[in-house]
Amino acid sequence: MRKRMLITGGTRGIGRATALMAAARGWDLALGYRGDDAAAEALLAEIRSTGARAVAQPGDVSDPDAVAALFERAEQALGGLEAVVVNAGIVAPASPLAGADTGRLKRVIEVNLLGALFTAREAARRLAGREGAAMVLVSSTAARLGAGGEYVDYAAAKAGVETLALGLAKELAGQGVRVNAVRPGLIDTDIHASGGRPDRAQALGHLAALGRPGRPDEVAEMILWLCSSAASYVTGAVMEVSGGR
Repeated sequence: MRKRMLITGGTRGIGRATALMAAARGWDLALGYRGDDAAAEALLAEIRSTGARAVAQPGDVSDPDAVAALFERAEQALGGLEAVVVNAGIVAPASPLAGADTGRLKRVIEVNLLGALFTAREAARRLAGREGAAMVLVSSTAARLGAGGEYVDYAAAKAGVETLALGLAKELAGQGVRVNAVRPGLIDTDIHASGGRPDRAQALGHLAALGRPGRPDEVAEMILWLCSSAASYVTGAVMEVSGGR
């Protein structure tokens, strides 16, 4: 029997890689995304070609009603969920905190932290009591490094995401739900272009001990392991996928 997974930010980067890998391993998918309908439709076609069921729902994770609508669509189409990946996130162009305007700060926090809280809250409501269910929150090594001079606001939000994972793991352990976080390093995705530096991962990849940026599928491997029964005794963990940076 196929299991069912919901992924926010599911049509690009780490979310997309996770969706494709999950479909190949027997999961049906519900994907949240913000704006690119063409990319969503193309990914759905690719997933369905593997024999998996898949639906996508546009919406902004900083809107709790949109988050609830995504979960409703997932449950109506798939019949329930066994795993939720809290992945949606944004960066803004690199800037020291002193130069960041209020609108930017609000938006970065709303999407990366408040959006994670809204998604995790909805997941907690719907996964509770489903033995073996899993939630994975996607953080960043920025939470550990601070991202000074670039994305201090993003780093602060991701540190909050990690704390959310630790606390929620304790809240939900008695209800059959494991909660963990994944902390990717410099991963070669288009999030860097949205922050104004499309070559950032390649330019800074040498800072990792392995001497290169990571690939989205390398993070997806960790996410799917945490969602699997192989990780049945893992909860409240922050798993680093950073190439040793």
